[in-house]
Amino acid sequence: MTAKESYDPASHYDRVMAAWQLLLGDELHYGVFDDGDEPLDVATRALTERMVAAADLQTSGHLRVLDVGCGSGAPARTIAGRFGVEVVGITTSAVGVETARRRTAEAGVDGVTFEQRDGTANGFDDASFDRVWVMESAHLMRDKDALVSECARVLRPGGRLVLCDLVRWREIAFREVRERRDDFAVLREAFGDAHFESLDGFGALATGHGLVVDRGDDLTAATLPTFDRWRANADAHHDAVVELIGTAGRDAFVRSCDILEAFWRDGTFGYGLVSATRPGGSTS
Repeated sequence: MTAKESYDPASHYDRVMAAWQLLLGDELHYGVFDDGDEPLDVATRALTERMVAAADLQTSGHLRVLDVGCGSGAPARTIAGRFGVEVVGITTSAVGVETARRRTAEAGVDGVTFEQRDGTANGFDDASFDRVWVMESAHLMRDKDALVSECARVLRPGGRLVLCDLVRWREIAFREVRERRDDFAVLREAFGDAHFESLDGFGALATGHGLVVDRGDDLTAATLPTFDRWRANADAHHDAVVELIGTAGRDAFVRSCDILEAFWRDGTFGYGLVSATRPGGSTS
């Protein structure tokens, strides 16, 4: 079995999702902080708002949105409820689909469906969506080119791709990877088998698949306080998290926050947002 075949991101996500709801918050993603003092839920909503603005969801008329890596469905419910768009959320995680469907039914939000599909081979028809929304899921997909290719393929003329995720700011030499193998093992234990692309790299992939990039935001400094909030959640929900993923899993999560914060501060990793348009036509 190859290294690629031995890792199943869906299985990892299924195992940790309930704990992540406690550790990362309901939206399951980083926050954008204006002054660093905001509660995590305020900051995660702020990141969602950045994505909303980049997606131009204020456009009049009915829009169909594909949410790639939809998590528990919180952003999908937000945009469907606010803008009346139709959202199809996809994830490889069966637990994610079940959780997203249940929470959406409980919230009484219409126009949102969830399916178990792969973002790198989604199976939808060409030009079948007005927006493609990829929020913090690309780093768990090894084949970034396939991901962006699929996003571009399903966009209608005039449609938009918006993507935010962890990004790589510098190349890491093999010697450094070897020297820090214990740190990378902790990150894999806590967050899965992540592979980071650069912000420019995402832009180049979008351009290569016929999209016109119009935005590339560095959100590294604005997302840095997220790690303090996650560590606080690990303390506040200690017993519940240990029951879900064990002491070793909880400890790996806390240690991973320390490791990622150090990478944020030394300019190795960070966070970014990219948006791009499919030329020709309008979705208004």
